[in-house]
Amino acid sequence: MSILATAEWLAYPSWLNPGDNAWQMTAATLVGLMSVPGLAVLYGGVMQKRWSVNSMMLTFVAFALVLVAWCLWAFKMGFGTPIGKGTSFFDTFWGKPGSILGAASEEGEALIPSIKTGPAFHFPTATLAYFQFVFAGITPILMLGSVLGRINFKAWIPFVLLWITFVYTINAFLIWGGGFFAAHGALDYSGGYVIHLSACISGFVAAAVIGPRLQRDREVDAPNNLLMVACGAGLLWLGWNGFNGGDSYYAGANASAAVLNTNLCTAVAMLVWIAWDYIFREKPSLIGSVNGMITGLVCITPGAGFVNGYGAIIIGVVGSTIVWMAIRFLSRAPVFRHVDDTLGVIYTHGIAGLVGGLMVGLLAEPALVEYIGVHGTENLPGVAGVFLKGGGKLLRWQAETALFVIVFSGVGTFVLLKLVGIFVPLRLSDEELEIGDHAIHGNEVYPSDVPTLGGPHAAGWQAPAPAGTVV
Repeated sequence: MSILATAEWLAYPSWLNPGDNAWQMTAATLVGLMSVPGLAVLYGGVMQKRWSVNSMMLTFVAFALVLVAWCLWAFKMGFGTPIGKGTSFFDTFWGKPGSILGAASEEGEALIPSIKTGPAFHFPTATLAYFQFVFAGITPILMLGSVLGRINFKAWIPFVLLWITFVYTINAFLIWGGGFFAAHGALDYSGGYVIHLSACISGFVAAAVIGPRLQRDREVDAPNNLLMVACGAGLLWLGWNGFNGGDSYYAGANASAAVLNTNLCTAVAMLVWIAWDYIFREKPSLIGSVNGMITGLVCITPGAGFVNGYGAIIIGVVGSTIVWMAIRFLSRAPVFRHVDDTLGVIYTHGIAGLVGGLMVGLLAEPALVEYIGVHGTENLPGVAGVFLKGGGKLLRWQAETALFVIVFSGVGTFVLLKLVGIFVPLRLSDEELEIGDHAIHGNEVYPSDVPTLGGPHAAGWQAPAPAGTVV
């Protein structure tokens, strides 16, 4: 074999499908763009201007922290070899930690023995690891939306590392990595439970532990830049094509169905939200429309590749209606009224993720081309939802899995926050809360001393006359 032939064989081994590999890396990049710049821009625009820089900095540093942890130990904890040798809950609730760095690991075939039941992965471990990283990376950033405007930047750094290690990886392994819930048929196509439900519960607990924002921030909670909000929201919507489109793990028919279902559900949910705004408020707002859009994206996430287009429409209508009503009525309940969830993550991600996950139990379509179930159990090749002549088994496991994620994420977050709080204050000081970005980072989003066109550094500029002077 010639040197050129050998090089080609090494570059394109028999197990590698260039189309699948290219799509997974593209999908991963789309998901990454949802965090940076997507959520960074959205958070920077939706917060008051004195918290804009801090909101974006917290987003960027979380993204970087998770990537390092993911490569060095966390990926294998979520998608590696189970810690036990049996099939009990405690044998299959977590993976053994380990690094994925090195030529053999990064360029070798992606293999996760505990979860493969459908088509084999036709791309390297590096592709799978990065694809899963962007999901892990966005989860604490979503959680961040609950505590913007008062969490200590110095406390956020160790908390993110601990949370991704001891909360996220366990949820991921149990539901995605072949753990207990996956083995019993629970379905979460792209993270309605692993990402959104977990993030909202953790964020809500963090908001309660850290305490509310300053009263003036809660009373005057106006975005500083709606254009940034719209740009960030648009990046989320289109980035979700990779979020849901990549989770079939091959560039096939199911990826296309998942992308179409995602956009259809989102469009319906946003329009339904606008309709409820017209009915109750007379004027639809941009912020409200963005909430409707996000609700649709989150609701379809657990079932994007498991339901058909009609199911996607139903999920959009039901999910948007429930979340809209929850914000209007449920928010008056004491437990929600007394916890300052800055961006209402508990509604648009938590309730939406829960509704979407339960709707999978009602609307799962077994004819769709997707692996459903594990280890050749009765769930293969497909399982029907209750409304498609299925029994209640799938719905039961969807509900039990959601209950576990809620309890475990809440308790785990509380413990980790208390641990971090021993060493670093979780809340910014009163002085920092009054000043905002400049006190924490030394700059602000709209500096008042930067010259603009026509300012003191422009040619021909003259200082304005003192007040009361006739020019």
